[in-house]
Amino acid sequence: MNNYQKHLEQIRQLKGRPDLLIHICCGVCSVYPLKYLSQYFRITVFFSNSNIYPYEEFERRLNALKQYLDHLNDPEIALIVDTYDNDSYMKQLEALKDEPEGGRRCRICYRLRMEEAFRYALKHGYEYCTTVMSISNRKNADWLNEIGAELEQKYPPVKYLYADFKKGDGITMNDRMNHDLGLYHQNYCGCIYSLKDS
Repeated sequence: MNNYQKHLEQIRQLKGRPDLLIHICCGVCSVYPLKYLSQYFRITVFFSNSNIYPYEEFERRLNALKQYLDHLNDPEIALIVDTYDNDSYMKQLEALKDEPEGGRRCRICYRLRMEEAFRYALKHGYEYCTTVMSISNRKNADWLNEIGAELEQKYPPVKYLYADFKKGDGITMNDRMNHDLGLYHQNYCGCIYSLKDS
């Protein structure tokens, strides 16, 4: 297992503030990562989550993110909302519908969303790309970083920002900040299969 926290701390050595496209899955997972990363990067938030079911839940999570961005009141942080298409997205996961939560289906779901972010980052000239998903105890940080490493090779010159935002008290700070802000907190990962399991 790699020390992704050590990787992340290397951003303190960056010159200037590079452009970072950051995939965000929900408002509650964005709180600590955005606060931390905005010290070192010019950030664009990329909300690409066609996995979320139903659409009303997608809207709740997006609204929680917007609420937090309003709280930050940082004019340098931009928000891009990708097209929502749950039907097409779930067809790519249907063959693995009986997989347990946290299994192969989830790894493919991580990759699909992260790859959308990398495509956008490449098209629009971002230097770095990452995801906040590693803040969640429900997400496998090793898988996320392995996927990021693969995508970095596939979409040069975009660099992947390695991270496990749970580490270094990240999860504690994220939970405390969320409690203080009172953001909407979902009780399942996002897809219809995780909803049934919850």
